Amino acid sequence: MALKLLSLGRGASGVRWAVIEQIEKFSAAGIVPVIPAQGSVGASGDLAPLAHMTAALIGEGDVFLGGVRMPTPNALSECGLTPLTLSAKEGLAMINGTQVSTALALAGLFDGWRNVVASLTTSALSVDAAMGTAAPFHPEIHALRGHRGQMEAAQRLRELLARSQINSSHAEGDERVQDPYCLRCQPQVAGACMDLLRQAAATLRIEANAATDNPLVLSDGDIVSGGNFHAEPVAFAADQIAIALAEAGAISQRRIALLVDPALSYGLPAFLTPRPGLNSGLMIAEVTSAALMSENKALANPRSVDSTPTSANQEDHVSMACHAARRLIEMNENLVGIVAIEAMAGAQGIELRAPLATSKVLRRVIERIRDVCPALGDDRIVSTDIDALKSLLRDGDAFIDGEGLTPLALDAR
Repeated sequence: MALKLLSLGRGASGVRWAVIEQIEKFSAAGIVPVIPAQGSVGASGDLAPLAHMTAALIGEGDVFLGGVRMPTPNALSECGLTPLTLSAKEGLAMINGTQVSTALALAGLFDGWRNVVASLTTSALSVDAAMGTAAPFHPEIHALRGHRGQMEAAQRLRELLARSQINSSHAEGDERVQDPYCLRCQPQVAGACMDLLRQAAATLRIEANAATDNPLVLSDGDIVSGGNFHAEPVAFAADQIAIALAEAGAISQRRIALLVDPALSYGLPAFLTPRPGLNSGLMIAEVTSAALMSENKALANPRSVDSTPTSANQEDHVSMACHAARRLIEMNENLVGIVAIEAMAGAQGIELRAPLATSKVLRRVIERIRDVCPALGDDRIVSTDIDALKSLLRDGDAFIDGEGLTPLALDAR
């Protein structure tokens, strides 16, 4: 509804002020129309779901009020509101537009940014757990390439690993020449994900403020049919976000796999259990991360290339933006699960390196992990631990709040 307000506010939709006021009243009262998740092909706009939103404004359908689903007339009565009576052009202006697709894409973008940034913290845990080196994060390496996200990711990793005893303990005399890519190339991968999310943010920022219904009332008074309802930019942005989510999860999963494999983890016990044999440690947690990663790989396949003709071939090319954006909900849920498992594995691996200590920042991160997820000794149900860590990650920067790290901003410049 907020995006529809922005669109109508451009003054090109031919609606009365009363329409805008009705949307404002719904928002102020906390009335949320019930709309279907499916039914839009992203051109001519999100017709079906926006029709359900509009139906609520005129007193039809169902809404949520205070978290309770009820018939719209009941909610209007409870809030002292009356149904809107639409005039000419207003029904079409309300149901035509890309607001549902854009809202879903923005939700996927914001959750995705949070998860990718959180994965930088868990990746730093993995570096120390695997006794990897921070040398590949040297600022000059990344300045020589010049990608903004890569330089920022490398800086974040340097800050997270600063003054780690584990890291400095093998700075000299280590027989390993270089780390596997999942450790060494983190800035290049996470940074590219950040840059891709920013590109999507730039597109969605424009779309969120756009007039996308049809026809539009131009400044000279002419009413002209166009195609601003076609959500191709949103579909492309959603596909970009999906690629970033899949890749962030893929490299995180490879770090988990490295930590549980004694052939790769440089001295850690198999599956990170301090008492192997009868205990399987994080074996199945790693398998779970692989399953989540594989799901996201499939979900990352582009939706914007899957056009099909509709409406007797008048609408013969469509964007599929709505389900391109909707699948980001599932992808973010999978990604936060992978990152939560890496947090568990990284913390466990670092504690198994005692008496060597990690950096001050990462010690505090581990304290926050241990607040909700105790260290793993003998086998126990770990699904509850994963869920607890997912909740911690959803709090945003809960891992690193107050640690004085250089902020990472999702801007659209």
